[in-house]
Amino acid sequence: MGAGRLRLTRYTACRDGQERLTRGLDRLPLPGSNGHAGAKTTERLLPFPEPAAPTPAGVLPAEPPAQRSVLLLQGLMGPLFRRLGQGLIQAGHRVHKVNFNGGDRAFWRLPGGIEYRGSLEEWPDALDAMLVEHGITDVVLFGDCRDHHLAAKPVIRARGIPVHVFEEGYIRPDWVTLEQGGVNGHSLLPRDPQWYLDTAATLPPVPEHRQVPSSFRRRALEGLLYNSADVFTRWHYPHWNNHRPWHPLVEGMGWARKLRRRKQREADAAELMARLSAAPGSYFLFPLQLDSDAQIRLHSPFAGILPALQLIIASFAAHAPVDTRLVVKEHPLDNGVRDWRQETADMAARYGVADRVDYLGWGDIVPVARDSRGMVTVNSTSGTLGLAVGIPVIALGHAVYDIAGITCQDGLDAFWTNPTPPDPATFAAFRRVLIDRCLIPGGFFSEEALDKVVRHAIARFEGRSIAPE
Repeated sequence: MGAGRLRLTRYTACRDGQERLTRGLDRLPLPGSNGHAGAKTTERLLPFPEPAAPTPAGVLPAEPPAQRSVLLLQGLMGPLFRRLGQGLIQAGHRVHKVNFNGGDRAFWRLPGGIEYRGSLEEWPDALDAMLVEHGITDVVLFGDCRDHHLAAKPVIRARGIPVHVFEEGYIRPDWVTLEQGGVNGHSLLPRDPQWYLDTAATLPPVPEHRQVPSSFRRRALEGLLYNSADVFTRWHYPHWNNHRPWHPLVEGMGWARKLRRRKQREADAAELMARLSAAPGSYFLFPLQLDSDAQIRLHSPFAGILPALQLIIASFAAHAPVDTRLVVKEHPLDNGVRDWRQETADMAARYGVADRVDYLGWGDIVPVARDSRGMVTVNSTSGTLGLAVGIPVIALGHAVYDIAGITCQDGLDAFWTNPTPPDPATFAAFRRVLIDRCLIPGGFFSEEALDKVVRHAIARFEGRSIAPE
């Protein structure tokens, strides 16, 4: 876009520190009934200079500026981005946060909020105006496959601004992914095993760090509060559409059904886990991913988890030794909208292996994985858990850990009869490089975990290195 090009953008700076971004030439103020009566309105003509040269992906500036201007897009449901914003402000940086819905706004509650109420089609131009208006030097977001984030990345890249992407940790627990450029299928990390061996050889050993507490109850409560704020403010965000395929009320009903059956699910799971523990090496494990997971829809050959389940059971029926079993493990955050236990039973019956396929609806995956003959996954981070305990793993989609010498490369049909465990040296090198390049210690669902994530994230932004503690 040429330097002489002008665009007209109107902001309304509100008393609570929020900025309401509106598009077009409409000069009418927002209705006073929104709680911001008397807001001051200004109009600015924004020149658009030629884009700067992009920062190389995965490389932090050697001498970061003393002050950064950080734009936060959508975060995890909960206080992560509020806590990060507070930490960045205390460190002397300028921070703005785009709120796309009432849940975003409810968990922000800091100055520098920008209310985006426009459509997805208008979003790239609106974002470009924000980048220029606020002199943004860094953009931070959680998950790079949400619709607004997918649309944002080309705009940010054209401006030469680095994008820092948070995600659940490639290695869990006690680690969080913070990678520049993209995560999972969008990661720019190479797939050459020798590169990891050579790079890891130049790095010091990883210091031991403490485990951090994590509360499922807290995660559920924060999700409930976020979704409630979203549902009751949809009128205020007329173009907002959740990146998840179900309305929050539908998900809520699914969780209610799941909770009602909790005691029976736990009893059934305990009985199955006892049988599995008594026969280690007699079964393969397939951990389900969420049907809404963008890693399934965008970074695999499957449109959802059901086609993956069908392929795996069909291949197991045709090629696995007759004395082996397949255990399908429910995702702990599955919302219960779809009955995966019944789907699994129906699929197993269709392929004639109903007596060899089990469904595990609850329980710790670690001992189940450790005692298995191997793990089949699409691209779940459960794969790194399996690799860490030394079992064979095959990935059917694009996964950052799907590397020769680490995962099986001969195809699913061959995996059942020839599951090859990971090479310990290659996996250790891969893990060491991940920690150096794109993992920080901590978590999202306790105060201690959040404190650790914020401290290490800010150090990464500022080009400093602090050892895990």
